[in-house]
Amino acid sequence: MHIPRSIRSLAVVLMFALMPAFFVLATPAPSFAGIFVSVNIAPPALPVYSQPLCPGDGYIWTPGYWAYGDDGYYWVPGTWVMAPEVGFLWTPGYWGWGGGAYLWHAGYWGPHIGFYGGVNYGFGYIGHGYEGGYWDHGHFAYNRSVTNINITNVHVYNKTVINNVTVNRVSYNGGRGGISERPRPEEMRAEREHHIERTAIQEQHERGASSNRALLASVNHGRPAIAATARPGEFNGHNVVAARAAGAPYRPAENRSSGPRANNSVPRPGNRPENNAGRPENVARNNSPSRNNVPRPSNSRENMRAPQRENAPRAQSAPRSEGRPENARAQNASRPSAESRPQSAPRAEHESKPPEGHEDRRR
Repeated sequence: MHIPRSIRSLAVVLMFALMPAFFVLATPAPSFAGIFVSVNIAPPALPVYSQPLCPGDGYIWTPGYWAYGDDGYYWVPGTWVMAPEVGFLWTPGYWGWGGGAYLWHAGYWGPHIGFYGGVNYGFGYIGHGYEGGYWDHGHFAYNRSVTNINITNVHVYNKTVINNVTVNRVSYNGGRGGISERPRPEEMRAEREHHIERTAIQEQHERGASSNRALLASVNHGRPAIAATARPGEFNGHNVVAARAAGAPYRPAENRSSGPRANNSVPRPGNRPENNAGRPENVARNNSPSRNNVPRPSNSRENMRAPQRENAPRAQSAPRSEGRPENARAQNASRPSAESRPQSAPRAEHESKPPEGHEDRRR
């Protein structure tokens, strides 16, 4: 029973979302099955390079891309590949943000071009579809305006490609700074068609790139010396094209994922000012008078009214007022301790009975 590629991809995404951490599977699934790599670092920008000459009739251009291995991202050079069947076209793979990670959607061969994330790989792959050529009665016709073709006895034509997609070197879909394109109806139909996974020579091409340390992004900083080759697996010789420039400054620290994670800029519930008053662990830390309701010595009601209520010397009243809770707390407001807490219990008894010498004034 044939299961649509979109359903298979959704099932794998759900499986990855339940995993506790990001990872790279040790054994990759078939490329047409969808996603088999998940990492939490966005890939670098696409390098700027030229396309080598097409080696012969029936070759289809497969653009270069960033793959991920044990040592991080590495560049898989773009190359010309013979189509596995007449009438088949190559849908490139792409990185897309989903399920809390950057997921690799593998490329495949089919009668029509499917969705490849809206990534502008160039040379006819402008984000949607393919403008580099088409099949015409068993032969491939090449568009000279976007492909490097200089072969006799092949079908060629000239067609100006109008690029409606924003021209940039971003190599992934979704996430922070990613491309926001979504599949079109015809691309969704193409995904439900019969597909062929990448050929054995394409797999060998990628394995050869993974073993070449010069292709590591951490080594070439987004500007690989082998950006494209005329044939798969040829990483030296005059048919090798080096990148002219990196697509963007290589800054690994800025390529971190933008998915859900702890945000230190948002106060946690325990640190919000409105929640500090009732939490015992925050009383000692936030012991300002406004939060702990401890009157300041300079603003104490008893101290402010005392000069107005008595003009006599305070020698007699001072001993009687030393035990009052208001004065005890005013003296200890700057350093609250366990010794001052028991004295606040008999507050009602003392306040209801004013000290001697003040009864006539209150009446």
